[in-house]
Formats: sequence, C-alpha cells, structure tokens
Amino acid sequence: MNDQATYCNCLYYSSNALARVVTKMADAEFAAVDLAPSYAFVVMTVNKNPGIHAGELAEIMMLTPSTVTRLVDKLESRGLVKKHREGRIMMIYPTAASVEISEAIKAAWYRLYLRFTHVLGEENARQLTGSVFQSAIKLASK
Repeated sequence: MNDQATYCNCLYYSSNALARVVTKMADAEFAAVDLAPSYAFVVMTVNKNPGIHAGELAEIMMLTPSTVTRLVDKLESRGLVKKHREGRIMMIYPTAASVEISEAIKAAWYRLYLRFTHVLGEENARQLTGSVFQSAIKLASK
C-alpha cells in the first residue's frame, strides 16, 4: 500500500486534498479578474445584496466575522466595496467598479465549473458539490 492510500479513508486528508486541487483551479480562473476566489465570491455576494450586514455576509460565506472584516477591508482599499456603519452594524455596499467587473467574475466562476465538470462529469460534479456542501452545513452545526 502506498502512503497516499493510507489516508484515503480520512475525511480530513481527503477534503484538504480536494480543496488544494480546486483552489489551484479557482486561482487560475479568477486571475482573469485579478481577484483571489474568496474576494470574488464576496464581491458577487455584495453585488447581489447591497447593504448586506457584515454578520450576514459571514454567515453566507461560512467564514468568521474577523475573516470577513479582513476581506472587506481589502476590497474597500481596492475600491470594490464601501462600508457604512449604522450604530453597531456594518453594512457593505457595491461600488461602480464592483458592478463593472460582475460579469467577468461570473465568467471566471463558470470557467471553473466547466473545468471540474469536464474532468468529473456534470452529474458527478453536481453530486459531489451537493454532498460536500450539505456535509459542511451538518458538521458546522455541531
């Protein structure tokens, strides 16, 4: 048995291996919009939900509030979102620049989809994606 096969039944090992491979593919596709995938997904979410609360954004993205703060601060410095505080609530809005690159971001996302469905097959890719997401939801709630 090779060393790789030793860990193939370990969810931690397998999910991280998958994440590394998919991240490499995503980085390549989102490079076309000069954004890391995490930033691109935040921009898409803010564009779709102008005035979204930072906490809601963290929940949607399944990230910690501190991570969302870091991502939003970087996007704000690049002119892709703007923050507005109302009392204790931080609301995030798209900018003209984020709306302008919206279609290019969606195109990068679609190219990523095409890459992994080409390798896995569309039905297998959909099943894997759904299973991984539902597993993440279940495990995060425990």
